[in-house]
Amino acid sequence: MKRTKDCVFIQITLNAGRSVEQKKQFYAEVAGSLHRRLGVRMEDVFINLVEVPKENWSFGNGDAQYAAP
Repeated sequence: MKRTKDCVFIQITLNAGRSVEQKKQFYAEVAGSLHRRLGVRMEDVFINLVEVPKENWSFGNGDAQYAAP
């Protein structure tokens, strides 16, 4: 893959559980949208998903809101 200086790096942390097909569809939609709307080369869209278990989130107060009791 040859990228230019205009490469866009997108990293998203999310709950685990999406299928490979959903991820492929997401990548294609993000790259296509950035290309259509902003003229970004699709080769310059680098996407990284970081999947974590739900119990790895705390939304405040020191609680693990998604963790099983």
